Amino acid sequence: MDNTQKLIELFKEFPGIGPRQAKRFVYFLLNKNPAYANDIAGLIKEVRSTVHSCDTCFRFFPVPTGRQANGNSNTCPTCRDTNRDAKSLMIVSHDVDFENIEKTKFFNGYYFVLGGTVPILEKTPEKRIRQKDLLETIEKRIKNKLSEIILALNYNPEGENTLSYLTEVLKPLTDKNNIKISTLGRGLSTGTELEYSDSDTIKNALKNRQ
Repeated sequence: MDNTQKLIELFKEFPGIGPRQAKRFVYFLLNKNPAYANDIAGLIKEVRSTVHSCDTCFRFFPVPTGRQANGNSNTCPTCRDTNRDAKSLMIVSHDVDFENIEKTKFFNGYYFVLGGTVPILEKTPEKRIRQKDLLETIEKRIKNKLSEIILALNYNPEGENTLSYLTEVLKPLTDKNNIKISTLGRGLSTGTELEYSDSDTIKNALKNRQ
């Protein structure tokens, strides 16, 4: 396999990218000025070294220069914000879902990013999401009077399956500590993904959560 084909195979690993699109990416790069490809390669390395995963909510966030010396270097600004509502925890599948919801400025609680969803008929669902980390996070939040967990998941088969699975997994904790589990309400139609929803749609879904 030559380097061109290797690069095509790498691009095919990107979400939603098939063989044809991957091939277009490679030939697009080959037709650009060499400096363009060098810039992309440099930025990829820089992003990998300056963007960290939050040790509390697990979303990715950029770490300003010099922050490494700070004791909070692995905690994102949202999780460090003590003015947020400690009684609410919103669970989302991916970073883009966090970004879309936070952009509405409607929700003022804390977040947890699952890092994926649970496919239907999945035999090891606990390996597809950050289940262990989620349970540990909830245990910690309970000490700060957590009273509501919002499952902000996509209205598609995988999202619905993940919601059902999490509801069962969290039931012992929520029942024991009298924590309400809410889901997004009217505003999101069946098949909708949060990533592609506008701010007003998300606001309405949060207002009408059940």
